[in-house]
Amino acid sequence: MPHFFFHFASAAILAALLLSASACRKSTSPQDTSPASEATPSTPPTIPAPPEPALLSRAEWNAKPPVAQMTPHTPQFITIHHTGTKQNPNRSLADKLKGLQAFSQREDKLDTGKVKPAWPDVPYHYYIAVNGQIGEGREVDYVGDTNTAYDPTGHVLVTLEGSFDVEHPTAEQMASTKQLVAWLAHKYKVPSEKIKTHKDYAQTACPGQNLHNKIDELRATVNQPM
Repeated sequence: MPHFFFHFASAAILAALLLSASACRKSTSPQDTSPASEATPSTPPTIPAPPEPALLSRAEWNAKPPVAQMTPHTPQFITIHHTGTKQNPNRSLADKLKGLQAFSQREDKLDTGKVKPAWPDVPYHYYIAVNGQIGEGREVDYVGDTNTAYDPTGHVLVTLEGSFDVEHPTAEQMASTKQLVAWLAHKYKVPSEKIKTHKDYAQTACPGQNLHNKIDELRATVNQPM
């Protein structure tokens, strides 16, 4: 066999080995495991801020100015109340708020026989009528008032018209309350666990069992699209 054949065969084998090594290097290239080749984590959808609900302003119901100095505070809680009076769809929200303010700003006797001192203004920050209309009460930047033994500093007080141990909140009231609570929670960064009812803080029947039972529905509105 001619000598040049061995040289040719050796060259062919060497070329094959070089091609094989090159293929191995490509298959194990760092490029395959670079961060650029990894899947990019998905970004959770952004939940838009809840819209501010329509309010009957203090000016629109002709509120009187406070009769005494009030204490400023920073809202940290949302606390649900009821008026403890029977729902009245035949009376306007403006008239209800003017009546509540007149009662609030004078010394008066409660149903329990206890004498209430004159308060500077309406004790609640928001009032939700039987038809779902929302009225602006005391300015939210000031501490509300209470006849019970708890400190309402930091609490946004929301009251619903009705006596909810014997009545039930209307569908319109619940829809408005959910919208208001969602907006307040977003605006003041109130977490769902700080949305409670009056009876969670004080010895009272307020807001009535039929409304107290719905507190989880209100908490569920926080961070949820409306």
